[in-house]
Amino acid sequence: QVRLAESGGGLVQAGGSLRLSCTVSRTFKRSSMGWFRQAPGKEREFVAAITWSVGRTGYADSVKGRFTISRDNAKNTVYLQMNSLKPEDTAVYYCAGGDSVVVSRKAELWGQGTQVTVSS
Repeated sequence: QVRLAESGGGLVQAGGSLRLSCTVSRTFKRSSMGWFRQAPGKEREFVAAITWSVGRTGYADSVKGRFTISRDNAKNTVYLQMNSLKPEDTAVYYCAGGDSVVVSRKAELWGQGTQVTVSS
């Protein structure tokens, strides 16, 4: 049974945009959702998070002003709109769920990940 289904990754040139989607199985839905990423040779890092109820958001400093997280409660889907992409944004992006991802920047439930590659 798929818990968190991610889509939308791919290859884009620097300055371009991509939108990631993550659909959550109702059974595994948590109060907040987030996106994390892991580049080759680096630790996984927090990118952005949002609460399902009021849409409170949080962002890593490295993506503020470029990335936007949003949610569609009716579709149990979270999105990450990524604009002005840079080569350093290249990573596997993971959708994740937790009880307080916006505050703690930690999650308990993880998707499989989707590759985002930004060419220079």
